[in-house]
Amino acid sequence: MARYRSSTDATARFAGVAFVATLWLGLLIGVSFLATPVKFQAPSLTLATALEVGQATFALFTRVEWGLIVLLALAVARVGRTSAQLGLWISVGVLALVLAAQSLWLLPILDARVAFIIAGETPPPSEHHWLYVALETSKLLTLAFMSWRSFGRPGRVQRSTR
Repeated sequence: MARYRSSTDATARFAGVAFVATLWLGLLIGVSFLATPVKFQAPSLTLATALEVGQATFALFTRVEWGLIVLLALAVARVGRTSAQLGLWISVGVLALVLAAQSLWLLPILDARVAFIIAGETPPPSEHHWLYVALETSKLLTLAFMSWRSFGRPGRVQRSTR
């Protein structure tokens, strides 16, 4: 016999996803799309110092993001079997792949470029920075989708077979 979950139960199940996705989205916008570009506009900040600050910022932020992906996966698992859960799991998978590519592949390459620049050398041209920006944008869009999807779901009464 099927029973129906109340909208309050559904709200509680999606609230964790909405909270973590929105928190991560805000942090991402603040770190990657506001603070990082602005520091390069400061006239008294040398390029080497700005790059070192960026290196430290992204090293810490990447560790924070790994924690957030774990929290987000736990929140999605708590949602239970709903039509929205598959899309949320796909989004978690996309975020994990992007985060892995950034932290295991791109950040080491960009860190090596920073070391060259700080040493006074000019590294060869590279598209790695723009690829990193593109992946940050994909995280932004994925997190925005998850936030929107989670906030849009709670008011609905959902049928459960449990």
